[in-house]
Amino acid sequence: MAEERAYWLAWSQISGIGPVLLRRLQQHFGTLATAWKATKAQLGEVEGFGFQTLEKVVQQRSHLHPEQLLTKHQQENPYFWTPADADYPRLLLETPSPPPLLYYRGEVELQENLGQKPMVGIVGTRQPSDYGIRWTRQISTALAKNGFTVVSGMAEGIDTESHTAAMKAGGRTIAVLGTGVDVIYPHKNRDLYKQILSAGLVVSEYPGKTPPDRTNFPRRNRIIAGLSRAILVMEAPLKSGALITATYANDFGRDVYALPGRLDDRPSQGCLKLLSQGASFILKELDELLTMLGAVPQLDVVAASPKSEQLNLPNLSPELQQVINAIAVDALSFDFIVQQTGMNAGSVSSALLQLELMGLVSQLPGMRYRTNS
Repeated sequence: MAEERAYWLAWSQISGIGPVLLRRLQQHFGTLATAWKATKAQLGEVEGFGFQTLEKVVQQRSHLHPEQLLTKHQQENPYFWTPADADYPRLLLETPSPPPLLYYRGEVELQENLGQKPMVGIVGTRQPSDYGIRWTRQISTALAKNGFTVVSGMAEGIDTESHTAAMKAGGRTIAVLGTGVDVIYPHKNRDLYKQILSAGLVVSEYPGKTPPDRTNFPRRNRIIAGLSRAILVMEAPLKSGALITATYANDFGRDVYALPGRLDDRPSQGCLKLLSQGASFILKELDELLTMLGAVPQLDVVAASPKSEQLNLPNLSPELQQVINAIAVDALSFDFIVQQTGMNAGSVSSALLQLELMGLVSQLPGMRYRTNS
């Protein structure tokens, strides 16, 4: 998988190739290393690769050397994950547009990455009312004390209150930035940033030294939604980045909760809109909210099956048997099956296709697979 890491980086450097197209490339060719060697005609078979994109790939690919690029990049940005890495956050990996590179600083907790510790996103306006601040603090505190990691964007207002309250309660928090992980924005949050580094994690899809740019922040909201099992919108006007996060959460199959407010309060208009569209109410009884969040489907701990429990099906080649044994415990993502089996992605993709045709395996949304037995 080390080789594949270099190709996630190399493809991400080609203009016009974003996370969605990268995901399609991987699905079509099995590995990005294989895609890198593909002809122009072969690349043209991938949905979204129009004439202009193909021309950019042909022009720019010849000047890039993936292994050299990775070596240089690691010197400037030593801490990052790609979807080829076992530590890449599993929930984020299952979205349609996982960042090809996710940079991080702080204290990594692998249970979060593996989906074994629940993470909940809290978002809202930069100018909250006393009501919004009070409930953000109460909910963040309750979540932290009950073992949830609080995810937000380190912006002013609701984000700052959620991070701060979670840490004061002794819990962990993750800040998703629209800058490089070494750039503090807003600058007034420099003390908060330092606290998060010692009590959680700062992540971003942008390399070090990337300054704030207005186009970066809506994009980073998909990462907040992708990392989280559920999104809580505390206060948000109708034109709010928090509503963008909620939209991503809906697209990703996450639960969305909203704090109800008064009809004539501008900071509550976005929440009221979400509630009218089917979001769940955040009510006064926090125990009920915690119970509902606890009912969000959990990712099971993935462990190797004892040999006596593995699936021994007749007439399967060793490769097919190895792949189906890997998913006998739980429905797994494609990348995790590759990691579990130790096989290359092309072989795994071929084996899964054969197992599907034999009626032994089914594909679930997000490129996850489960056995039919």
